Amino acid sequence: MNSDITKLNYKLKIIDNFLSETIYKKLCNLDIKKDKNKDFNIYHNEVNNSGVIKSVINRDLLMEIHKNYHPLAMNILKEICPEKVKLYDYSDFTIVVTSKNTKFPIHDDTPDKLLSGVIYLLPEINSGTYFYNTRKGDNKTQIEWKTNRAVFFSRIERETWHSYEGDKKTDRLALVYNLKTTQIKKVYEIEKKNYFIGNLRWKLSPYIYEYFKTII
Repeated sequence: MNSDITKLNYKLKIIDNFLSETIYKKLCNLDIKKDKNKDFNIYHNEVNNSGVIKSVINRDLLMEIHKNYHPLAMNILKEICPEKVKLYDYSDFTIVVTSKNTKFPIHDDTPDKLLSGVIYLLPEINSGTYFYNTRKGDNKTQIEWKTNRAVFFSRIERETWHSYEGDKKTDRLALVYNLKTTQIKKVYEIEKKNYFIGNLRWKLSPYIYEYFKTII
């Protein structure tokens, strides 16, 4: 499998040891109540510079992460897609537990995500994130799993294709860190994509996935 990110049609930013040891351990030790009947257990937490918007984890921990890593995340966005920096509204920190036998299909992320990031938490060995140049899976590139490794990119409509899955041995615990916006139309203007078609696809995709387990 190809692991040369320079062959992708878009930029990735990979940072090892992204979180401090203290914050990393706090996240790994969270008391997460998993539903074993679900393929994905997802816990959203939202924050902006004014404070916590919503939280299912410790609010102090959430603000600690935001305070320490927001400037870095904004600099990464400035490096990858500087035009989108002005659209930032809030941050989303989502704990995602992927069942060991589950795979999320190839997709390109929703337009409200200015910067998409994932930090691998647990276990020591699992399956990394896969990136592609096409929805069909051309030029499959894996960013291998390494605890506390972060991978960032700025989504582009129907271009930043990627997927992730369990390794069929152990559930996969990750922190998804997104810089987000409510200014969706401006996102499409920056990306030079069709707002009407893209926005309709965004609204329909959750229902298509729920019933057909595929992404349009």
